[in-house]
Amino acid sequence: MSRNVKTKKTRQSGKFKKTSPRTRKPTSKKPSAVWDQAAQWYDALVGLKGSEYQKALIFPGALQLMRLKKGEAVLDLACGQGVFSRYLSQRKVKVTGLDTSEEMIRFAQSRSDPSIRFEHADAQDSRALQGKTFDAVVCLLALQNIESLSPVMHNVKRWLKPGGRFVMVTTHPCFRIPRQTHWGWDEQKKIQYRRVDLYGSESAIPILTPPFAQSKSFTVTYHRPLQGYIQVLTEAGLCVDGLEEWASHKTSAPGKRSKAENRARQEIPLFLALRAVSSSD
Repeated sequence: MSRNVKTKKTRQSGKFKKTSPRTRKPTSKKPSAVWDQAAQWYDALVGLKGSEYQKALIFPGALQLMRLKKGEAVLDLACGQGVFSRYLSQRKVKVTGLDTSEEMIRFAQSRSDPSIRFEHADAQDSRALQGKTFDAVVCLLALQNIESLSPVMHNVKRWLKPGGRFVMVTTHPCFRIPRQTHWGWDEQKKIQYRRVDLYGSESAIPILTPPFAQSKSFTVTYHRPLQGYIQVLTEAGLCVDGLEEWASHKTSAPGKRSKAENRARQEIPLFLALRAVSSSD
């Protein structure tokens, strides 16, 4: 689950150094250590049943894209403390949750029915869940926080049965880049607009976790343009067959700019959802 829009999950940590005009790479701790450190903060943020965005938009939207049937096997990738795993289990499917943080897995196991299986492993590790296959794999608000997507997608391909579905949800990479996109107001046209200062370049953005704390604890958001996600999916043998863009469900309080704010909120989506299917080769 991602953690920068009050639901966002960032999966690396460390100091940054500029390596080229277009990219920055972190010298980072292991993701497991980072998220063990941030686990209590994130657990308090998301709670037992999920954040407002998760409950209103992400969970029902992802469930619809997954096209699940009763009794199917599902992998909740980067499951955190198991919020969506429990949501899925209530839909009468067989759920396995996987996360790189041992502390998150401990939270998940302590709050979930024993029928849900939780595994501590890195989604980038080719040894993770060896010999296991699923009808569907889902990853909610976490891929933008994983440093290397190619090994993850090859694992997803390996985990999926022929014709299996992979559903991923991220904060929208076109419009929601930490410190590189923000709202602006055009006084002449009386419209709210979204300014984008960086899109085409990949970048790694450190995020103080928890925010505003007097701490040296950082997680990292990895920005990639949309084509970057499509490329790693197709290279792994996954064919995109669904794309949805979800706007915020919130509305502004009545005021001089509320109409323009609400219009902009609906026109500029907050989340991107993709579905890909596994080829039968």
